[in-house]
Amino acid sequence: MANVVIIGAQWGDEGKGKIVDIYTENAQEVVRYQGGNNAGHTLVVGDEKTVLHLIPSGILHAGKRCIIGNGVVLDPKVFLEEVHNLKKKGYLQDDSQLVIDGNVHIIMPWHVAVDLAREKSADRKIGTTGRGIGPTYEDKIGRRGIRFYELIKPHLLEKRINELLPEKNFFLENYFNEATLDAAQIFEEYNNYARQIEKYLGCTSTLLDESIRGGKNVLFEGAQGTMLDIDHGTYPYVTSSSTVTGGVCTGAGVGPQVINSVIGISKAYCTRVGEGPFPSELHDEMGENLRKAGQEFGATTGRPRRCGWFDAVALKEAVRINGLTGLAITKLDVLSELPTIKLCTAYAYQGKMLEGFPRDPEVQRDCTPVYEEMEGWLCDISEAKTYDELPEKAKVYLAKMEEVTGCPAALISVGPRRDQTIQVTNPFA
Repeated sequence: MANVVIIGAQWGDEGKGKIVDIYTENAQEVVRYQGGNNAGHTLVVGDEKTVLHLIPSGILHAGKRCIIGNGVVLDPKVFLEEVHNLKKKGYLQDDSQLVIDGNVHIIMPWHVAVDLAREKSADRKIGTTGRGIGPTYEDKIGRRGIRFYELIKPHLLEKRINELLPEKNFFLENYFNEATLDAAQIFEEYNNYARQIEKYLGCTSTLLDESIRGGKNVLFEGAQGTMLDIDHGTYPYVTSSSTVTGGVCTGAGVGPQVINSVIGISKAYCTRVGEGPFPSELHDEMGENLRKAGQEFGATTGRPRRCGWFDAVALKEAVRINGLTGLAITKLDVLSELPTIKLCTAYAYQGKMLEGFPRDPEVQRDCTPVYEEMEGWLCDISEAKTYDELPEKAKVYLAKMEEVTGCPAALISVGPRRDQTIQVTNPFA
């Protein structure tokens, strides 16, 4: 038995969808434990691309149970669209393959409206996806949320809408100068959603306890990345949930003792979507070249990602916070045409070298990256099947990544397809 956590080790968009899809072969259960449809996981099977926002990436494997844990916030409309698209492609033929925890908080129309209105009017823009994620987590913490248990009970749903909407409408109209929402219309729409998704109701914590005691392998799938964690990321330019390993326990209802391995997903370079500090960002032609070569556009919003060199300082912080036992390095092939490649190995601030990743937001914003330069391998590696088949200079670059982060490579991705993957070690073995 082995239970493995997949964590984004950078600012999100590291390629978690593909890695979860690959590791699902070894697991019987796949669990999403935080975030909402602000995350997009892209999977390529053969020539077919599938983008998932809520349903765990393991759903492409028949016979695997996929669970949406209590730490997730769920938009019923988006969820049903994903279910429809999966069934149309021949997946999810058995509805028992998918479970939603009853304590999942529901994204309501006012959450989206408030999210968009805030970003529109804010002097300091966060770069939110506008999907209502933050306002839903706010209401969860403020004990004003609507959970899945309430969504599927018409009398409770109607009661909660009528309790909560007047306050939201007041702010929309009087503070943001936006249109108000209609309670009856919302109830009719969401009661219809409830009738379609109530069959997926379950208790994540209980089901996982039974599975783990029964010797099944469980894969916990994170969304976003470590540097977007609400506590440990580059606040306030972060997401609204706990993206790190600790979020597994609260977001799925399991104890820390059940976690055996934590794999951090990292690109061979760095990207970030939205606002906020990004020390190794490239504002020149090289940054644009990385964006084009890596097709760096958000799976959820389509926004162009900011691109930069690999940041070992930030990744070393992710290793420490998450207790990473291995790295899954993605998009190594994107660097194949570069004669020289740089790695950020330290930061400087006001002429002084810093130790580690700074907590002070001002220092995060104004620190300067210190680079080491390495020779590129200048050849196609997309068909390499083993570590030994990689060119020597690519191996040197990987070894440097391991050295400066203090974490070994467990997997190397050399292209978007399943078969373009080199597994160095198997965390389930």
